Amino acid sequence: MKALLVRDLKLAVRAGGGFGLGLAFFLIVVVLVPFAVGPETALLTRIAPGILWIGALLACLLSLDRILALDREDGSLDLIATAPLPLEAAVSVKALAHWLTTGLPLVIAAPVLGVLLNLRGEGYGWLVVSLAIGTPALSVIGTFGAALTVGIKRGGLLLSLLVLPLYVPVLIFGAEVARRGAEGLSVATPLALLGAVTCGTIALLPFASAAVLRVNLR
Repeated sequence: MKALLVRDLKLAVRAGGGFGLGLAFFLIVVVLVPFAVGPETALLTRIAPGILWIGALLACLLSLDRILALDREDGSLDLIATAPLPLEAAVSVKALAHWLTTGLPLVIAAPVLGVLLNLRGEGYGWLVVSLAIGTPALSVIGTFGAALTVGIKRGGLLLSLLVLPLYVPVLIFGAEVARRGAEGLSVATPLALLGAVTCGTIALLPFASAAVLRVNLR
């Protein structure tokens, strides 16, 4: 598992779908928002949690098609499927590699970019917490979508259309945690729901992804 994780991390960086692309897109979204809605600081403060979460979600979408497509192209996916390592574990490792190269850098960069949107001081900690809990679910769901479209040529658009509806609960609860934290309100309920969604996806979707892969590789 460790060797597969290291391989996927190197492959993600070399293929150009690593943390640099996601961070660049995240920065572009945050920088463009004030130009679109105006420089009013009160408005930017109010919408900052939601904009930061939307930017992180869309940044995660950029590299989803690379999770399994590159392995499919060079034949590595067939070897992984027939290896002694269970396919469910291999899928989980790939989701972890995607999170380490995409989700984790976004979690680290979010407070810095929050300054550009005049995020309240109380909201920085909760923004990081919500992204740290929610972005693993985005990677696991994205891996499931990649498994569904692995046999389709140029399936990137279809992958986005399949994954986006599944991302909605994570977006709602994650943005609500950041918003309530910034406003000094209780975050217990949305935080618990966000954690439940993440735990549920981590527990169930690797099995679904492995089952879909077995069907596509027949």
